[in-house]
Amino acid sequence: MDIQFLKGIGEKRARLFHKLGLFAVEDMAVFYPRAYEDRSKIVPIRDLRPGEAACFTATVASPVTGAHIRKGLDIYKAKVFDETGELHLTFFNAPYVKNALTWGETYVFYGKTDGSRGMINPVFEKEAGGATGRILPVYKATAGLTQGALRSAARQAAEKIEPPEILPDAVRQQYALCTARFALENIHFPQTEELLGVARKRLVFEELLLLQLGLSVRRGKLVKMPGPAFEKTDMTPFIDALPFAPTAAQMAAIEDIRRDCATGMNRLIQGDVGCGKTAAAAAAAYMAFRSGYQTALMAPTEILAEQHARSLTALFEPLGVRVGVLTGRDKRSLGGVADGTVDLVVGTHALLSGTVTFAKLGLVITDEQHRFGVEQRQRLFEKGEVPHRLVISATPIPRTLARILYGDLDVTVMRGMPPGRTPVKTYVVDEGYRPRIEAFVKKTAGEGGQIYIVCPVIEENEELGLQSADAYAEKLKTDVYPDLRVGLLHGKIKAKERDAAMRAFAAGEIDVLVATTVIEVGVDVPNASLMVVENAERFGLSQLHQLRGRVGRGARESHCVLFMQNESAKERLNVLKNENDGFAVAEADLRLRGPGDFFGNRQHGLPAFKIADLSNDMDILSASREAADALAPALNGHAALKAAVEALLHRIEGGD
Repeated sequence: MDIQFLKGIGEKRARLFHKLGLFAVEDMAVFYPRAYEDRSKIVPIRDLRPGEAACFTATVASPVTGAHIRKGLDIYKAKVFDETGELHLTFFNAPYVKNALTWGETYVFYGKTDGSRGMINPVFEKEAGGATGRILPVYKATAGLTQGALRSAARQAAEKIEPPEILPDAVRQQYALCTARFALENIHFPQTEELLGVARKRLVFEELLLLQLGLSVRRGKLVKMPGPAFEKTDMTPFIDALPFAPTAAQMAAIEDIRRDCATGMNRLIQGDVGCGKTAAAAAAAYMAFRSGYQTALMAPTEILAEQHARSLTALFEPLGVRVGVLTGRDKRSLGGVADGTVDLVVGTHALLSGTVTFAKLGLVITDEQHRFGVEQRQRLFEKGEVPHRLVISATPIPRTLARILYGDLDVTVMRGMPPGRTPVKTYVVDEGYRPRIEAFVKKTAGEGGQIYIVCPVIEENEELGLQSADAYAEKLKTDVYPDLRVGLLHGKIKAKERDAAMRAFAAGEIDVLVATTVIEVGVDVPNASLMVVENAERFGLSQLHQLRGRVGRGARESHCVLFMQNESAKERLNVLKNENDGFAVAEADLRLRGPGDFFGNRQHGLPAFKIADLSNDMDILSASREAADALAPALNGHAALKAAVEALLHRIEGGD
């Protein structure tokens, strides 16, 4: 049913609802409130606290008075009282108040008091039950659409819609969940906070259950579409060609890949910065080569693609594997990819171009998958018949979240570091240490080392007191380090200039690189041994750990300095001072800040949550995960649940 046919809407007002994505009555039913105003508790006037909204019952002590102050401003005043005190009410441009509030009558009011026992523009009614004396929903709104109109539409939708009961009775009983009908009514218009909690638990559980079942189904479909069967490859030549002895974690990852490639691979290799994931991915490319197939490795930046190509060429040339590069600036490998004379092509988004064709694509490797949109990844995958998929990521994610974010992938977690990688020493300091750190930067540069200085924003923000990359780089050049070569890198600089800055830094032509988080996934500069992060409290711990991974990649002892402007951030930042394991840092980040850092980028292709909030719903996530594991094998026996899962998958995969 079109939303315009609800009472009080009509064709003209419906356009305002459309701005919120509300076209049908069904849309309104699942347009959950963003907050609630608790107007259910009646308090005496003496217990009203300045700045806190509350409901109270009071009698009008005198007739309402009105005054015209100036054009466009009329003020109406009334005094009310109860047995505990009195209050002065002020209404702006509200002539109706003169007739609505009668001297000697008692009303229920709702509003916020100020410090002088006054209240401005409270809502009121003769008897509680409409705008007062209850818990009222607050919805995301748009200009011209009032909360009253949204509440009216929500009430009508809740009355007209009969929500399908998709959860099996046994699941509802096991996890103490209410019915779909009860949840719909009480999420919009709860009678008590307890009933709101009951309704919300059911809806959050259902949302997370559907997502996890959907990812399970998608993973099953991928498994049922086997990739090309790679022959059982003798990996001895590859292992011997490595410039280091592989770690136990690398060998385990290679074994996972070998097993997958006999049928169909859809695997994530997740590990800390520098743990050796690229070598495991190279092993997969070697298996593809020995089986007569090509490999495409897609990286998020040209510099990273070129870096991968250089290291892989050095590794593979003695083994006869021909490596090519395909980026926006370098298309020399285009013909070789098409005719099969290039066995492994490393590229950027350029690989997605319609002009790029493969002779026999058998393996797709994506580096830092979350940097690419889901449609982009699919376009590369479709350039082969059913190529194996391998994702490598240096973004450690807590296991609970990984099962959501990568629920359709098998996961290999690589822990530990190859020999020779020493932990980066991390320090948390305030402005009092500024002279010492500036001296340390000069000393590091004087000894031939290079330095990253990371700022949280590109342009100045005086209100928040944030260092900007632009202004700070200029200050460092002229005032602080006039004898050093200072470069600048951020997202608003043109791509060619960004690449030039990173190449100059990698070549040792820049001593100090002032940058934003664009370096989080960047070029490997072994000579960079010091990182200074300004306003470190503005970053999540996981992001800081990723940034810190840009140093400590060479023989020099490396350091990371976190400048904090707020002493309250010290305890959180000290996690990095005391911990170098990315997974431990990620778990701490999840505890302290919630999962925003992991889910802030919608590139992962998951739908936005309508009601779940993983900052507070981890217990429900665990319960729904348990239920999903039990239900997945028998999903065909639950028709309504299966239909809901398929509808969700249709949305995830870009259907209409």
